[in-house]
Amino acid sequence: MEECTSTINTGLRGVTVSSTKISDVIGDLGKLIYRGYLVGDLAEKATFEEVIYLLLYEKLPNASELEIFKRALSAEREIPAGLITAMKTFSANALPMDVLQASVAILAQYDSDINSQTHESTLNMGFRLIAKLPTVLAVWENIRNSIDPIAPDPQLDHAANFLYMLFGRQADPEVSRFFDVGLILHAEHSLNASTFAAREVASTRAHIYSAVAAAIGSLSGELHGGANVRVMQMLLEIESPDKVEAYVNKILDQGRKIMGLGHAVYKTDDPRAHILAPMSKRMAELAGDTKWFEISERLEEMGKKAFKQRKNSDIYVNVDFYSASLYFSMGIPVDLYTPLFAISRIAGWVAHVIEEQFAQAAPKPMLYRPESEYVGDYCGPDECTFIPIDQR
Repeated sequence: MEECTSTINTGLRGVTVSSTKISDVIGDLGKLIYRGYLVGDLAEKATFEEVIYLLLYEKLPNASELEIFKRALSAEREIPAGLITAMKTFSANALPMDVLQASVAILAQYDSDINSQTHESTLNMGFRLIAKLPTVLAVWENIRNSIDPIAPDPQLDHAANFLYMLFGRQADPEVSRFFDVGLILHAEHSLNASTFAAREVASTRAHIYSAVAAAIGSLSGELHGGANVRVMQMLLEIESPDKVEAYVNKILDQGRKIMGLGHAVYKTDDPRAHILAPMSKRMAELAGDTKWFEISERLEEMGKKAFKQRKNSDIYVNVDFYSASLYFSMGIPVDLYTPLFAISRIAGWVAHVIEEQFAQAAPKPMLYRPESEYVGDYCGPDECTFIPIDQR
């Protein structure tokens, strides 16, 4: 009898599970596209609000549409008093990503559209999440530092308002623009782990708050959104540019990874890294301390060179590498880096949930249900015989 064999695609690498019109990652060419637009063009010429609009409505807004959209977005920034009260009961040592995830579940209780499953109601709920998630993060930073929560400023743009709520003062326009570009660069990246998590939950027809909560949980891992934290911890461990070479050799001798180098998709440098690097340099100059950028720059150069010599293979810089030093120079606490990723990627998550549940572009399963290969061999080739507890 012929033995039946199956192929296991670990991590679903190379397996296409859905069609999408939202974004494309062309790894061999180092291209990232949001609904037809190169991310570099959007980062240079657009604002995060424009990119949110593009992801949600499949086109860039005109001036009138953008103004209406920005007013509507700012009007949804406030979070319920009940959520703030609940957050004040959280441990001051709570992980910020856990706070975000818990807060999303609480926000669902206050949304009047929660029992509706229409395209319009899901879009409305997603829109509110995009507006409120930055507020949740800023309020948590206030609360855990025993500061009264700072109310959103409706006169400020999305990025500038978050920095204002976080620090209690308006940021320099150049700094606000850097942060805005950072949001654009992290807004969407095809079917990464957290987006797949959101779509998988959405495929069950769960509401969008459940899908986003799942996505946040996925993003929290160090192999995904948590990688930017690992990069900054690495820079802090190195301490100075003259220690980079010794660090690189130690890490490679131990068979470990240099955080921020390497990517599951890109076969060349991540295009977002080339946008972040000069911003990191300029932000360091504004902060009056270029050490962290200098370490990053030298680490990229020496890490790539050493990897090539040892492995006879190239390795490439990814988005986490320079975002870490950029945020550090802004004065943002390191444990908020991954939540910053979330308040950006929420735009992509919402677009994907809507596409998963309502798009008619291509057929897809009503419910994600992959197979697994059972390898349990507890009782040989036969099933185990149950033994009553008094005989075990």
